[in-house]
Amino acid sequence: MFEVLVFVYENYWRGDACPEPEQLGRKLSAHGFEAEEIRDALHWLDGLSLATQGMQLERSPGDDAVATVTLRGAPEAALPQSDNAMRVYSQAEQEHLGADCLGFIRFLESSSVLSCGLREIVIERAMAAPGDPVALDELKIIVLMVHWSTGIEPDALVLDELCESREGRVAH
Repeated sequence: MFEVLVFVYENYWRGDACPEPEQLGRKLSAHGFEAEEIRDALHWLDGLSLATQGMQLERSPGDDAVATVTLRGAPEAALPQSDNAMRVYSQAEQEHLGADCLGFIRFLESSSVLSCGLREIVIERAMAAPGDPVALDELKIIVLMVHWSTGIEPDALVLDELCESREGRVAH
C-alpha cells in the first residue's frame, strides 16, 4: 500500500490534482501495482479525504508552510491547544504506533511542523495503516500524505527528514 501512496505523492503534487478514485485505480493498475495494493491505498486515501473533510486551512501571510486548521464555519481553530497541553496516547495507539513513531510525532510537533489538528489526522491515518507497530518510514509517508492532502508543502529541511532514510547518515 505504501508504495502506491508514494507513487501518488510523487505524481500528483497536490491532493486536489489527483484524479477520481476510479481513474486513479486504472492509472495505478497500468503502472503495474497489484489490485489488492490499489484497493488498500484507495480505501486509505478515502479515509484521508474524510478525515480532512470540513477542515479549512488558513495560511500565515508570507509563509505558505504555516497554516491554522479550522472547521469550516467555525470562528476559532479546531482543537485549540495551550502551551501546557499534552497529548495522552491510548494503549492501542502506543502499541500500533510504537516508540519510534510516537517520538517522531513529538519531534514534528516541537519543531512546529505538525499542528495539533494535523497531528490528530496523522494519528488517525496511522491507526488505519497496516503493520503492528507501524514502521517509522511508513509514518513519514503518512505525514507526507496528510500535508499533501491539505496542500501544505513542508519546508525543505522537513521534506528532507521525511524523505531520506536514516541509514548511511553520519552524525556530526
